[in-house]
Amino acid sequence: MKYLDVDDIKRIATGATMLGAGGGGNPYVGALMAIGAVRENGRVKLYEASEIGDNWLTVPSSMMGAPAVQLEKFPNGIEFQNAFSVLEKKLGKKVQATFPIEAGGVNSMIPIMVAAKTGLPLIDVDSMGRALPELQMSTFSLYGHDASPMVVADEKGNTVLLETIDNTWTEKIARAVSVKMGATAAVASFALTGRELKEAGVWGTLSLCQQIGRIIESLNTYPSTKAALEAILKLTRGFYFMSAKITDIVNVTKDGFNFGTTKLEGIDQFAGKQASISFQNENIIFKMDGRVMITAPDIISMVDLDTLQPMTNEDLKYGKRVRILGLPCNAKWRTQAGIEMVGPRYFNYDVDYQPVEDLYDSYTDSVKK
Repeated sequence: MKYLDVDDIKRIATGATMLGAGGGGNPYVGALMAIGAVRENGRVKLYEASEIGDNWLTVPSSMMGAPAVQLEKFPNGIEFQNAFSVLEKKLGKKVQATFPIEAGGVNSMIPIMVAAKTGLPLIDVDSMGRALPELQMSTFSLYGHDASPMVVADEKGNTVLLETIDNTWTEKIARAVSVKMGATAAVASFALTGRELKEAGVWGTLSLCQQIGRIIESLNTYPSTKAALEAILKLTRGFYFMSAKITDIVNVTKDGFNFGTTKLEGIDQFAGKQASISFQNENIIFKMDGRVMITAPDIISMVDLDTLQPMTNEDLKYGKRVRILGLPCNAKWRTQAGIEMVGPRYFNYDVDYQPVEDLYDSYTDSVKK
């Protein structure tokens, strides 16, 4: 067990934004909420997954809805206290720890805020190892765990308790509720025992985010930006695909999601190349010169060309100069069930999933020829 302070929170927010694949909510907003809660209530206890009891009742705390809306509609914390209270009454047991449902700017910060406000331990685990747009897209679903009973809550004090037939229906109904609550709402779902969490979760996500954030924070200590980037890619087992400037952005909020496409034009050694990234909250598919280079569930991340600060899709601006990184997803997603749940065909792309390392090797081999 260790304690998280304000600097740790800032680093986690940065790293979670990189793993968030353009989604997961705004890191600046999330960090402000978490830092404010820690300054008011004291540091948060972070437990490794191996340190929690098998019989603990653990519940993730997260936001559902369109990330762009969260810039205008901040959660105030009461939503999660209400959501946990309703869920505890339903289950007849107190929640003993919380954790992030995914890696993302807001959704990695929300559990820190909740842990600070409630005194609950925070667990270094999540259910994706990245961010994904729909509730059922969780390693917990792969292991047969139900998202419901689940509570959706808003800042006004409204709560809705859902009991559904499967996780896909939980997503559909909860999404409709969150839209009515203002396109974003607080969620308490996937109540698991410590034993279940250890088996089905992705371990060490917050620690990995913290390590990524530390490298970016210490950029000036590296001999060059390239050296810092190489350190990040070594840590994440990732790949550098191109540097580019943003030439167009289409972003539409619909049915509780942000849909869109970012168009890119290569710069420096990639001059003359054209590329695009399509997203549904999170980046789903990256193409360069019409060739598929990265697809979900592998992580497509955009970082600032010079500072390596990762960016969410709602932060993108015309003319921004970026680097495109591809990071391999957690091994739990590289199964038949995982690919069916979060692969490109689920998002209606006529493309079969191929691991990012294979696509990268194929591309570099073709360039050498």
